[in-house]
Amino acid sequence: PLFPLKNQPCKRTMHTAQAAILATVPPVGRYVFFNLAANVTPATLRDSLSRLAPLVDGDHTLLAVGPQLVAALGATVPGLREFPAMTGHGADVPSTPTALCCWLRGDEKGDLLLQARAIEKALAPALHFHRAVDAFRYKLGASGHGRDLTGYEDGTENPDGDEAVEAALVQGQGAGLDGSSFVAMQQWVHDMDAFEATSGTERDHIIGRNLQTNDELEDAPESAHVKRTEQESFTPQAFVLRRSMPWALGQKMGLMFVAFGHSLDAYEVQMRRMAGEEDGTIDGLFKISKPVSGSYLWCPPMYGGAPDLRQLGL
Repeated sequence: PLFPLKNQPCKRTMHTAQAAILATVPPVGRYVFFNLAANVTPATLRDSLSRLAPLVDGDHTLLAVGPQLVAALGATVPGLREFPAMTGHGADVPSTPTALCCWLRGDEKGDLLLQARAIEKALAPALHFHRAVDAFRYKLGASGHGRDLTGYEDGTENPDGDEAVEAALVQGQGAGLDGSSFVAMQQWVHDMDAFEATSGTERDHIIGRNLQTNDELEDAPESAHVKRTEQESFTPQAFVLRRSMPWALGQKMGLMFVAFGHSLDAYEVQMRRMAGEEDGTIDGLFKISKPVSGSYLWCPPMYGGAPDLRQLGL
Protein backbone atom coordinates (compact mmCIF):
# COMPACT_ATOMS: atom_id res chain seq x y z
CA PRO A 1 0.00 0.00 0.00
CA LEU A 2 1.03 3.62 -0.53
CA PHE A 3 0.46 4.37 3.15
CA PRO A 4 1.29 2.03 6.06
CA LEU A 5 -1.52 0.49 8.02
CA LYS A 6 -2.25 2.05 11.39
CA ASN A 7 -0.30 -0.42 13.52
CA GLN A 8 2.66 -0.97 11.19
CA PRO A 9 4.92 1.78 12.63
CA CYS A 10 4.58 0.28 16.11
CA LYS A 11 5.33 -3.21 14.84
CA ARG A 12 8.43 -2.10 12.93
CA THR A 13 9.68 -0.19 15.96
CA MET A 14 9.01 -3.16 18.24
CA HIS A 15 11.11 -5.44 16.02
CA THR A 16 14.13 -3.13 16.28
CA ALA A 17 13.87 -2.68 20.05
CA GLN A 18 15.85 -4.64 22.61
CA ALA A 19 13.38 -7.38 23.51
CA ALA A 20 13.95 -7.04 27.27
CA ILE A 21 12.16 -3.68 27.27
CA LEU A 22 8.77 -5.16 26.39
CA ALA A 23 9.25 -8.59 28.00
CA THR A 24 8.08 -9.45 31.51
CA VAL A 25 10.68 -9.45 34.26
CA PRO A 26 12.75 -12.66 34.53
CA PRO A 27 13.16 -14.90 37.58
CA VAL A 28 16.61 -13.38 38.28
CA GLY A 29 18.43 -10.27 37.11
CA ARG A 30 21.77 -8.57 37.56
CA TYR A 31 22.42 -4.88 36.91
CA VAL A 32 26.09 -4.24 36.18
CA PHE A 33 27.30 -0.63 36.12
CA PHE A 34 30.53 0.63 34.53
CA ASN A 35 32.45 3.91 34.67
CA LEU A 36 34.82 5.40 32.12
CA ALA A 37 38.52 4.83 32.69
CA ALA A 38 40.63 7.94 33.28
CA ASN A 39 41.86 9.61 30.09
CA VAL A 40 40.06 7.11 27.88
CA THR A 41 40.31 7.87 24.16
CA PRO A 42 37.43 7.56 21.66
CA ALA A 43 39.40 4.92 19.73
CA THR A 44 39.87 2.74 22.84
CA LEU A 45 36.24 3.19 23.75
CA ARG A 46 35.08 2.18 20.29
CA ASP A 47 37.25 -0.95 20.46
CA SER A 48 35.70 -1.95 23.79
CA LEU A 49 32.16 -1.40 22.54
CA SER A 50 32.90 -3.43 19.43
CA ARG A 51 33.97 -6.34 21.66
CA LEU A 52 30.84 -5.90 23.80
CA ALA A 53 28.38 -5.89 20.88
CA PRO A 54 28.40 -9.68 20.22
CA LEU A 55 27.56 -10.28 23.90
CA VAL A 56 24.39 -8.16 23.74
CA ASP A 57 21.29 -9.86 22.35
CA GLY A 58 18.82 -7.31 23.72
CA ASP A 59 16.86 -10.06 25.46
CA HIS A 60 19.06 -11.85 28.01
CA THR A 61 21.46 -8.88 28.00
CA LEU A 62 20.11 -5.35 27.65
CA LEU A 63 22.57 -2.53 26.92
CA ALA A 64 22.10 1.03 28.18
CA VAL A 65 24.62 3.85 27.76
CA GLY A 66 24.88 7.06 29.74
CA PRO A 67 25.58 10.66 28.75
CA GLN A 68 29.23 10.40 29.85
CA LEU A 69 29.95 7.61 27.38
CA VAL A 70 28.12 9.38 24.55
CA ALA A 71 30.09 12.57 25.18
CA ALA A 72 33.40 10.68 25.35
CA LEU A 73 32.71 9.38 21.84
CA GLY A 74 31.97 12.89 20.58
CA ALA A 75 28.42 11.77 19.77
CA THR A 76 24.95 12.98 20.70
CA VAL A 77 21.68 11.25 21.48
CA PRO A 78 18.78 13.73 21.28
CA GLY A 79 16.94 13.81 24.60
CA LEU A 80 19.60 12.09 26.69
CA ARG A 81 20.69 13.98 29.80
CA GLU A 82 21.97 13.32 33.30
CA PHE A 83 19.59 12.41 36.10
CA PRO A 84 18.71 15.54 38.16
CA ALA A 85 19.27 15.55 41.92
CA MET A 86 16.17 16.66 43.84
CA THR A 87 16.24 18.06 47.37
CA GLY A 88 14.59 20.78 49.38
CA HIS A 89 11.20 19.37 50.41
CA GLY A 90 12.36 16.69 52.83
CA ALA A 91 12.95 14.01 50.21
CA ASP A 92 16.50 13.40 49.01
CA VAL A 93 16.71 12.05 45.44
CA PRO A 94 20.39 11.60 44.50
CA SER A 95 21.95 11.72 41.05
CA THR A 96 24.61 9.06 40.41
CA PRO A 97 25.67 9.23 36.75
CA THR A 98 27.01 6.08 35.15
CA ALA A 99 28.64 5.50 31.77
CA LEU A 100 27.12 2.13 30.90
CA CYS A 101 24.82 -0.49 32.40
CA CYS A 102 23.95 -4.01 31.32
CA TRP A 103 20.76 -5.55 32.67
CA LEU A 104 21.36 -9.32 32.65
CA ARG A 105 18.21 -11.47 32.68
CA GLY A 106 17.66 -15.19 33.05
CA ASP A 107 16.69 -18.23 35.09
CA GLU A 108 20.03 -19.05 36.71
CA LYS A 109 22.05 -16.61 38.81
CA GLY A 110 25.28 -18.43 37.92
CA ASP A 111 24.74 -17.74 34.23
CA LEU A 112 24.39 -14.02 34.96
CA LEU A 113 27.57 -13.97 37.03
CA LEU A 114 29.54 -15.56 34.19
CA GLN A 115 27.99 -13.23 31.62
CA ALA A 116 28.95 -10.25 33.77
CA ARG A 117 32.58 -11.44 33.81
CA ALA A 118 32.61 -11.74 30.03
CA ILE A 119 31.20 -8.22 29.69
CA GLU A 120 33.73 -6.79 32.13
CA LYS A 121 36.60 -8.31 30.14
CA ALA A 122 35.20 -7.07 26.84
CA LEU A 123 34.86 -3.49 28.10
CA ALA A 124 38.37 -3.25 29.56
CA PRO A 125 40.38 -1.08 29.50
CA ALA A 126 38.01 1.70 28.38
CA LEU A 127 35.42 1.06 31.08
CA HIS A 128 35.82 -0.48 34.50
CA PHE A 129 33.38 -2.26 36.79
CA HIS A 130 31.72 0.05 39.32
CA ARG A 131 28.99 -1.95 41.05
CA ALA A 132 26.39 -4.66 40.56
CA VAL A 133 22.89 -5.18 41.95
CA ASP A 134 21.47 -8.71 42.03
CA ALA A 135 17.69 -8.82 41.71
CA PHE A 136 14.88 -11.34 41.53
CA ARG A 137 11.20 -11.67 40.73
CA TYR A 138 8.91 -11.97 43.75
CA LYS A 139 5.47 -13.61 43.67
CA LEU A 140 4.51 -13.27 40.03
CA GLY A 141 0.75 -12.80 39.99
CA ALA A 142 -1.99 -13.57 37.49
CA SER A 143 -1.65 -10.08 36.03
CA GLY A 144 1.92 -10.82 34.94
CA HIS A 145 3.52 -8.36 37.37
CA GLY A 146 5.78 -9.27 40.26
CA ARG A 147 5.54 -7.80 43.73
CA ASP A 148 7.73 -5.50 45.74
CA LEU A 149 9.06 -6.95 49.01
CA THR A 150 6.39 -4.93 50.82
CA GLY A 151 3.93 -7.29 49.13
CA TYR A 152 2.37 -4.69 46.82
CA GLU A 153 2.14 -5.44 43.12
CA ASP A 154 4.53 -3.46 40.95
CA GLY A 155 3.62 -2.09 37.53
CA THR A 156 -0.17 -2.32 37.84
CA GLU A 157 -0.67 0.76 35.63
CA ASN A 158 1.75 -0.36 32.92
CA PRO A 159 0.46 0.22 29.38
CA ASP A 160 -0.01 -2.89 27.25
CA GLY A 161 0.40 -3.81 23.57
CA ASP A 162 0.74 -0.91 21.16
CA GLU A 163 0.32 1.50 24.08
CA ALA A 164 3.42 0.00 25.71
CA VAL A 165 5.35 0.41 22.46
CA GLU A 166 4.20 4.01 22.17
CA ALA A 167 5.17 4.80 25.76
CA ALA A 168 8.54 3.05 25.81
CA LEU A 169 10.08 3.27 22.33
CA VAL A 170 11.37 6.06 20.12
CA GLN A 171 9.52 6.29 16.80
CA GLY A 172 9.76 8.46 13.70
CA GLN A 173 13.34 9.65 14.33
CA GLY A 174 15.08 7.55 11.70
CA ALA A 175 17.50 4.64 11.57
CA GLY A 176 19.73 4.30 14.59
CA LEU A 177 17.14 5.93 16.86
CA ASP A 178 13.81 4.23 16.08
CA GLY A 179 13.29 1.31 18.45
CA SER A 180 15.61 2.77 21.04
CA SER A 181 14.43 3.71 24.51
CA PHE A 182 15.40 5.92 27.42
CA VAL A 183 15.58 4.37 30.86
CA ALA A 184 15.58 5.72 34.41
CA MET A 185 17.22 3.49 37.01
CA GLN A 186 17.06 3.98 40.77
CA GLN A 187 18.04 1.68 43.59
CA TRP A 188 15.62 2.11 46.50
CA VAL A 189 16.48 0.84 49.99
CA HIS A 190 13.49 -0.14 52.10
CA ASP A 191 13.26 0.54 55.84
CA MET A 192 11.49 -2.71 56.60
CA ASP A 193 11.37 -1.93 60.33
CA ALA A 194 9.44 1.27 59.59
CA PHE A 195 7.16 -0.56 57.17
CA GLU A 196 6.45 -3.40 59.59
CA ALA A 197 5.69 -0.89 62.36
CA THR A 198 2.75 0.54 60.39
CA SER A 199 -0.77 -0.85 60.43
CA GLY A 200 -2.40 -2.41 57.38
CA THR A 201 -4.45 0.73 56.77
CA GLU A 202 -1.38 2.94 57.05
CA ARG A 203 0.47 0.77 54.56
CA ASP A 204 -2.42 0.93 52.10
CA HIS A 205 -2.51 4.72 52.43
CA ILE A 206 1.22 4.96 51.74
CA ILE A 207 0.79 3.05 48.49
CA GLY A 208 -2.79 4.03 47.66
CA ARG A 209 -3.93 0.45 47.03
CA ASN A 210 -5.38 -2.39 49.09
CA LEU A 211 -2.68 -5.00 49.65
CA GLN A 212 -5.05 -7.96 49.31
CA THR A 213 -7.13 -6.88 46.31
CA ASN A 214 -4.75 -4.40 44.62
CA ASP A 215 -7.73 -2.07 44.20
CA GLU A 216 -7.00 1.65 44.21
CA LEU A 217 -8.31 3.42 47.33
CA GLU A 218 -10.66 6.33 46.71
CA ASP A 219 -10.01 7.74 50.19
CA ALA A 220 -6.21 7.55 50.00
CA PRO A 221 -4.40 10.77 51.00
CA GLU A 222 -2.81 13.04 48.40
CA SER A 223 0.59 11.72 49.50
CA ALA A 224 -0.29 8.16 48.39
CA HIS A 225 2.17 6.82 45.83
CA VAL A 226 -0.57 5.95 43.35
CA LYS A 227 -1.92 9.52 43.42
CA ARG A 228 1.55 11.08 43.19
CA THR A 229 2.35 9.05 40.05
CA GLU A 230 -1.04 8.80 38.34
CA GLN A 231 0.07 8.90 34.73
CA GLU A 232 -3.15 10.40 33.35
CA SER A 233 -3.02 13.33 35.80
CA PHE A 234 -0.10 15.03 34.04
CA THR A 235 -0.25 17.32 31.01
CA PRO A 236 0.76 15.75 28.71
CA GLN A 237 0.02 12.34 30.16
CA ALA A 238 3.16 10.73 31.61
CA PHE A 239 3.16 7.05 30.66
CA VAL A 240 6.22 4.91 31.33
CA LEU A 241 6.82 1.16 31.16
CA ARG A 242 8.03 -0.17 34.50
CA ARG A 243 10.29 -3.21 34.69
CA SER A 244 11.40 -3.09 38.33
CA MET A 245 12.79 -5.99 40.39
CA PRO A 246 13.37 -6.50 44.13
CA TRP A 247 16.96 -6.85 45.37
CA ALA A 248 18.61 -7.98 48.60
CA LEU A 249 22.15 -7.98 49.95
CA GLY A 250 22.79 -9.19 53.49
CA GLN A 251 20.13 -7.56 55.66
CA LYS A 252 19.49 -4.73 53.19
CA MET A 253 16.73 -4.97 50.62
CA GLY A 254 14.58 -2.87 48.37
CA LEU A 255 13.54 -2.28 44.78
CA MET A 256 15.62 -1.69 41.67
CA PHE A 257 13.29 0.73 39.96
CA VAL A 258 13.48 0.69 36.16
CA ALA A 259 11.23 2.73 33.86
CA PHE A 260 11.48 2.87 30.07
CA GLY A 261 10.16 5.74 27.96
CA HIS A 262 10.32 7.24 24.50
CA SER A 263 11.79 10.22 26.34
CA LEU A 264 12.86 10.95 29.89
CA ASP A 265 10.19 13.61 30.41
CA ALA A 266 7.35 11.38 31.65
CA TYR A 267 9.47 9.74 34.33
CA GLU A 268 10.98 13.05 35.43
CA VAL A 269 7.67 14.83 36.01
CA GLN A 270 6.54 11.87 38.10
CA MET A 271 9.72 11.91 40.18
CA ARG A 272 9.54 15.68 40.70
CA ARG A 273 5.98 15.37 41.98
CA MET A 274 7.01 12.49 44.27
CA ALA A 275 9.79 14.66 45.70
CA GLY A 276 7.37 17.51 46.42
CA GLU A 277 8.71 19.89 43.79
CA GLU A 278 5.30 20.36 42.18
CA ASP A 279 3.12 21.19 45.20
CA GLY A 280 5.19 20.53 48.33
CA THR A 281 3.50 17.19 49.04
CA ILE A 282 6.03 14.37 49.37
CA ASP A 283 5.19 10.85 48.25
CA GLY A 284 4.31 8.62 51.22
CA LEU A 285 6.77 6.07 49.86
CA PHE A 286 9.60 8.11 51.40
CA LYS A 287 8.33 7.08 54.84
CA ILE A 288 9.44 3.50 54.23
CA SER A 289 12.03 3.71 51.45
CA LYS A 290 14.64 6.00 49.94
CA PRO A 291 16.58 6.08 46.66
CA VAL A 292 20.37 5.78 46.92
CA SER A 293 21.11 6.06 43.20
CA GLY A 294 19.66 7.68 40.11
CA SER A 295 20.81 7.39 36.49
CA TYR A 296 19.46 8.19 33.03
CA LEU A 297 20.62 6.04 30.12
CA TRP A 298 19.78 5.30 26.48
CA CYS A 299 19.07 1.80 25.15
CA PRO A 300 20.11 1.60 21.48
CA PRO A 301 17.98 -0.36 19.01
CA MET A 302 19.00 -3.69 17.53
CA TYR A 303 20.09 -4.46 13.97
CA GLY A 304 21.15 -7.85 12.63
CA GLY A 305 21.09 -9.42 16.08
CA ALA A 306 23.44 -6.85 17.65
CA PRO A 307 23.03 -3.36 19.13
CA ASP A 308 22.78 -0.66 16.48
CA LEU A 309 25.43 1.84 17.59
CA ARG A 310 25.48 4.06 14.51
CA GLN A 311 24.18 6.99 16.60
CA LEU A 312 27.42 6.65 18.60
CA GLY A 313 29.55 6.66 15.47
CA LEU A 314 30.24 2.90 15.42
